[in-house]
Amino acid sequence: MTALTLSTAAAAGLRADAIVVGIAKGAAGPVVAPGAEAVDKAYDGKLASVLEALGASGAEGEVTKVPAPSGFKAPVVLAVGLGSEPEKDEIFEAEALRRAAGVASRALSGAKKAAFALPVEDAEDAGAIAEGALLGAYSFDAYKASAQDAKNAKAPLAEIAILGGKPRDKAYKAEIERALALTEELNRARDLINTPPNDLNPEAFAAVATAAAKEHGLKVQVLDVKALEKGGYGGILGVGAGSASGPRLVKISYSAGRGKKHLAFVGKGITYDSGGISLKPAGHNETMKCDMAGAAAVFAAVVAAARLKLDVNVTGWLALAENMPSGSATRPGDVLRMYSGKTVEVLNTDAEGRLVLADAIAKASEETPDAIVDVATLTGAMVLALGNRTFGIMANDDAFRTSIHEVAEEVGEPAWPMPLPAHLVKGMDSPTADIANMGERMGGGLVAGLFLKEFVGEGITWAHLDIAGPAFNEGGPFGYTPKGGTGSAVRTLVRLAERTAAGDLG
Repeated sequence: MTALTLSTAAAAGLRADAIVVGIAKGAAGPVVAPGAEAVDKAYDGKLASVLEALGASGAEGEVTKVPAPSGFKAPVVLAVGLGSEPEKDEIFEAEALRRAAGVASRALSGAKKAAFALPVEDAEDAGAIAEGALLGAYSFDAYKASAQDAKNAKAPLAEIAILGGKPRDKAYKAEIERALALTEELNRARDLINTPPNDLNPEAFAAVATAAAKEHGLKVQVLDVKALEKGGYGGILGVGAGSASGPRLVKISYSAGRGKKHLAFVGKGITYDSGGISLKPAGHNETMKCDMAGAAAVFAAVVAAARLKLDVNVTGWLALAENMPSGSATRPGDVLRMYSGKTVEVLNTDAEGRLVLADAIAKASEETPDAIVDVATLTGAMVLALGNRTFGIMANDDAFRTSIHEVAEEVGEPAWPMPLPAHLVKGMDSPTADIANMGERMGGGLVAGLFLKEFVGEGITWAHLDIAGPAFNEGGPFGYTPKGGTGSAVRTLVRLAERTAAGDLG
């Protein structure tokens, strides 16, 4: 685990493997960002010129290393690009600091300590740098056990010191504590997403949630197959019917006290999705261990809310199942009786996420929370619409959808509001059941949202986050985002809980 401190020490006298400074793209070339004045002075004010001579421009994500000036205890200065220089009287945005800190952390893998001399105008800036640096220092190497792998792998940056902060200031201390709690839980979500499905089936995921609940004083309830059968959870049972690993529904709750606002988060937790009888082709199933990323995000957000002692009640519902083909699997054409009492004709067993979510949403609705937010790697259609880095937001309340979009943008998670066109509902008509689990192919991501809407309790505000694009990064790392599981939506859910606790969301 990477250690984090605020430091008032001068950069020159700090014992570290590297001093991290920021550079930005100015009108006439790279410029040294605030926070690095002492470092620049040690280069006689020519640090920007030295970096430019080495090809640096200040572009976002750019990394340039130079020997530290004479008299510095750290041997290296690492300059990280912040992007365009802010206009006069403006400051760098928090997300620019977050990404730059993440890039620097990744570039310093294997180092014991780095001092970050990036722009810090206030406590929020320190928090953003801390968050980015800690997220950038993430690695998942639990399965690299050979001597050669161990030799080649570099450990994450071990210690981060943020310069320019105020260690005794309450606001600064609060931001650092928040960053530590949030990133530890987000990185736990990444670990779960990256864990191979032979080691993370529904029972194992439920055990992880139970252990975390015990550690942090949360209430937890796990419904196993017998309890699901007794309760009539036809959607969850139908999806898990083909697997040797039985499904689970986990309820994990943080209580701030009676009379507080109540948020319910519902997560899709398909620990492996083969597509079932509607089998996915080769090339589309190799990363399907990530189909539980929504449940991982919900789990992490609830634990983070508890650790941050937020003044809002938060309940997480993890709908866990493994979607496999077998003689006992649900078939296309089968009809499932859902927890809500509605019947669903299953036209495609690879549209399974909406089935487990529907049961969990209906159950969550019984507690009449102030709002329900579900999170799911639900549709390839949303990836086609928004790409690999942006999640879609649908809701039965336009103001709530706008609020979630604002929250996502605030924390640096790209998102986009999507409609729920009423005319697409008819495409889910079934001659046999109340509704089918498929509709029109065009607008498939919206159809999935409309399906889920059918299971939301009357009068309850609800939103659906389709994180199919950003949940799992198959490309190279960027900013503070690693290859593999990303922890998408965790920060949005936590900020939503914070704003609800502050009374900002009604």
